[in-house]
Order: sequence, then structure tokens, then C-alpha cells
Amino acid sequence: MPATPISETRSPLPLLFRRHSSGEIKNLTSVSSSLLPAFGTVVNENHLQLKKYVIAPYDRRYRLWQTALVALVVYSAWVSPFELAFKKASTGPLMIVDLIVDAFFGTDIVLTFFVAYLDKATYLLVDDHKKIASRYLTKIWFPMDVASTLPFQTIYIVFTGKKNRGQFFGFLNLLRLWRLRRVSQLFTRLEKDTRISYFWTRTLKLICVTLFAVHSAGCFYFWLAAHHKTPTNTWIGSQVPNFKEESIWLGYTYSMYWSIVTLTTVGYGDLHAVNTGEKVFNMLYMLFNIGLTAYLIGNMTNLIVHAAVRTFAMRDAINEILRYASKNRLPEGLKEQMLAHMQLKFKTAELQQEEVLQDLPKAIRTGIAQHLFRSSVENAYLFKDVSVDLLVQLVAEMKAEYFPPKVEIILQNEFPTDFYIIVSGAVDVLTYKNGMEQILTKLGSSEMIGEIGVIFNIPQPFTMRTKRLSQVVRISHHRFKQMLQPHSLDGKKIISNFIQNLKGLKQEVLAEIAFLTDTLGDVNIEHMLSNEEQHPEGNRYRDEDENERTEPLNPLSDALPIRVIIHGHHPTENENGMEGEVAGKLIHLPGSMEDLLQLAETKFNKRGTRVLMADGSKVEDLDALRENDHLYIF
Repeated sequence: MPATPISETRSPLPLLFRRHSSGEIKNLTSVSSSLLPAFGTVVNENHLQLKKYVIAPYDRRYRLWQTALVALVVYSAWVSPFELAFKKASTGPLMIVDLIVDAFFGTDIVLTFFVAYLDKATYLLVDDHKKIASRYLTKIWFPMDVASTLPFQTIYIVFTGKKNRGQFFGFLNLLRLWRLRRVSQLFTRLEKDTRISYFWTRTLKLICVTLFAVHSAGCFYFWLAAHHKTPTNTWIGSQVPNFKEESIWLGYTYSMYWSIVTLTTVGYGDLHAVNTGEKVFNMLYMLFNIGLTAYLIGNMTNLIVHAAVRTFAMRDAINEILRYASKNRLPEGLKEQMLAHMQLKFKTAELQQEEVLQDLPKAIRTGIAQHLFRSSVENAYLFKDVSVDLLVQLVAEMKAEYFPPKVEIILQNEFPTDFYIIVSGAVDVLTYKNGMEQILTKLGSSEMIGEIGVIFNIPQPFTMRTKRLSQVVRISHHRFKQMLQPHSLDGKKIISNFIQNLKGLKQEVLAEIAFLTDTLGDVNIEHMLSNEEQHPEGNRYRDEDENERTEPLNPLSDALPIRVIIHGHHPTENENGMEGEVAGKLIHLPGSMEDLLQLAETKFNKRGTRVLMADGSKVEDLDALRENDHLYIF
């Protein structure tokens, strides 16, 4: 089976090896030898160029040959104890089949001298003929392969002329059981193959082990009876005196019946040990059965528990929730939400796979997040037309969550720590008036929730409740502002998108935020953007001397002016009897003193000439003001 030449393919996996001048193939990816069988297809698909008449160990055709030999191994495992117990079977048609099977394994011995091997010390795939032959001849594999392939019965008949072989040659035929290592190797590969069910692969292996144990014990037990000096003083002779003259299948049926009854510890007693040899064999067989039974029960228990461990964990978690809710007398609605969330957590565990993702490098996790959520973030109104760099950073920091139907994501008046983007599902926007629940609007895919509270830094104005099963991605308020610091232009664009969206909200939604109407009227987006274009460095530094201030400012603060409260009179005037309103008006601080006086004239219908603080100090520079300062216009 010569190696095929290199040819260009479109395999999505990388080439694992490259050729060296010394005739060796070097592993470029440092994959351990235990994992290389999983990449055997890759080696074959890339058609590596080996030396002439050298076979790649993971070549597809060679692997098919090895798999075909496993079927012959199964035959050998059955026929070797069978021919030992029943001499007549070994001289009939089975002898011809044995010679054919031995010929196949003899061919495999020859092929082994042409199969390259992986040097475990250097991870080099060696294709030198002398090294391959030397390695095979110096290992125990070669003499055992030869011994298990030689047809000792045929050789005995040729040299002696006797058809009836001796007991010694009958036991030599048991050397063919050496071939069972191929079955073990096959099951090892199948257990690692993710395309095949591990449960059924392991179950099939346990069944095969059990059948082989039953078959071998029954044949050996019949052999003891067949070679006893007094056939009637045996376990089967006491039931069938002339069992040697009976058919082979009658004796085989009796043997299998006894073996199965003994293995399962049933012990009917109709077939029992009679002589000393049989009693000794029975004791050894029953001791072996203890170990085999423990092995079978342990493996089956492990498979069943592994399949049901998630169910056990979910049931325990639900019971804990029920006990907690009962102990603290929680309302029925809260208890149902807790149960729904816990059940969804286990149902979506396969989709989230957080344990798997935690073990992956950051670059791979980022790539997965970009594939899953990039489109949802791009379509969110807040991030329209922002830079690609910011989008990549945002998506990498976002965490995905699932929420079952009728569960609150955000509660009204809670502190704003995160905001969310809906990936799938639907969310109702709710408010409460006079103890009554009112649905204001409904949000769907790629829409945002919680951003009003985050950007205005106010308690969340609405309750957000899922309408059906929904997936969202969330980002921390604090982390969001940190990422915006080096992106002042993107910060300006985000605020522009935010304010434009606010102006398009329904009136019933705007009415629920007391200061929002006045705030939107005070903000001039075009003026903000024009200032940004004229003074691009102003968003990064607020001091005139840039060398003295290196810390970048928050673009959200630059884009959205400081909020202050203006009053039409000073408190001392009210104490002296002057008329005026005590309550002030919340505004965004304009860019100049003149703009502030004009805005005050609009609000209070009178023109002012000066601005004072609560302590009576005069305001001369608006940059000295802070958030929520009280200003008095005169």
C-alpha cells in the first residue's frame, strides 16, 4: 500500500507534519501521541509524501484494513476456546477457515514492516525502513504475532500424519487470543470519537467482555470433563453418560447453560462439580465472577449516573428553592420566578457552556462572542455608526444570559449597574401607578433596556419583564464608561444616538421620567457635534495646558452637559417677603453665561443679569460648577 503524493486540499484543519531531509516528518503543532489518532484523517487528507513503500499509520485505507481485522479477531476469540474443548470441530470445516484467517494476520505482519511510526521522544514520524524493522523485531509484538498466526494444527498433521492433534498443540492455538489487543485498541478509539455515543460504545464493550468470559469458562469446563479418566464422574457425564458421542452443539449448550447460571449466581444445582478438578475450577471461576460483576456494576452505575447527574443537581436545586421560599414565606409569584429561572439555567447549560468557555484562551472566547452577538450589538440604536474597535471591545466584555417568560430583568427604581441588549425574545416595559401595573411598550430583538438609568445615572425608571423566553447580553455600567474613555468621538456619537432615540419615544414613556421633557429641550445635539468638530481635543482634555493633565475625561460627561438646578430668586429674598417660587428647574448647563441667562429668561419669564450660588457667591466661570449645583438668577 504505497503512500499517496502530496496534493492541495481544502481541509479546514492545519497540516500537522512537514518533511525533513532525513526522511522524517516533524510534528509542527506539538500534539501528544495520545491525541494523534483523532487527527489521523488530517494526515491522510493532506496526502503526506513518505518514502517509497511506506504506509502512514493513520492512512484511511490502512485504518480500514485494521478495522476489518477486528472482525477476524472476534472469530479467533470465539473459535480458540471452542476448538480446545471440542476436538471434532477443529478437524472439520473450521480448520479451513482458521487457515484463511491466519493468512490475513500473516499479511498484516508483513505490512507492519512498512508502516511508519511516531517516535514518542521526539514526536517525529519515522519512515526509515531499517528503523521500522528494527523497532518491530525488538519488541514483543513480533514473536507474539508470529506465534499467534502459525497454524500449529496443520503443521502437526503435516509432520506426523495424524489428524488428531495432541493437547499441547490445542493449548498453543490459544495464543491466537493475543489478537484481542486489537479489539481493545478499537474500543479506545471509539470512546474518544465524539461522533459515536460513549454510552453505547461502553455498553457494547461490557457486553463483549461478559460474552467472552461466559464462552471461555464454558469451553474450559467442558474440556475438564472431556479429558477426565472417568467421563461419568464429571459434571456433564452424570447427566449425559455418552456426552462424547453426542453432537458438538449439545455439549456446547450444556456448557453455556452452566456458565451463565454460575456467572449470574443463580446456581440451580442441576449441573454441579463432581470431581476435585471441577471443584477447584468452580472456585476460581466464582472468584473471577466477583471481580467481573463488580466491574460491570461499577461501569454501568457510572454511565447511568453520568447521564443523570444534571437531573439530580436540578432536583436538589429546586428542592432548596422550595425550602427557602417556604421558610421565608415568599409570595407565590416570586417563588414561581425562582423556579422558572433555575429550570432555565439547567436547560440552557448546553447552550451557555460556561465551564467550557472558561478553559479557552481569551482570543477564542472573543471570537465566539463576535460570532454570536456582534450583529445584535451593531443593530442596537446606541451603537449605530460607532467605530469597529469599540464594537469589538464591547462585544468581548458582554455576558450572555437567558431569562424565562414572566421574569423581571430590571426592577423599577433599582440602582443602575448594567444595561442589556436583547438578542432574542421580547420584553415588556412596565410602570406602577397607584399599585396598578401598566404596560407602556414592548421591546424586541436588538433593542436595549436599562440604558436610560445607566446614562442619566438615575434609578431605573421602568420595570423590564420578559414576555417569552429571551436571551440578552449585558455589560457593566462601570466597564462601559471605562471603555469609552479613549473613544471620545464614539462617546459623542453614542450620546447623540441616545438623545435622538429619547425624542422618538412614546409620550406615555416620556411622561414617566419627570425631568426628561425639559432636559431634551435644553440639549442641542447639532451644537454639541459642531463643538466636537471644531475642538476635537476638548473632549480629551479640559485644561488648557495638555502637558499638565494626562488623564482622559469621560466622553459621556463631555457629550452630555452637567445638570444644575436654577431658581428665579435667592432664598434670602423669600424670607424678606419677596414673591417667588422656591422650587427650581433642572437643566443641562449651557456652554456660556449668556446662554444660561437666556435659558433662565425662558423658564421664569424675566431677564437676569447675574448668577449666584446658595451661599451668595457670584458665578463668573461655568467650568467651576458641579453636578446638581443650585443657581439663583437675578
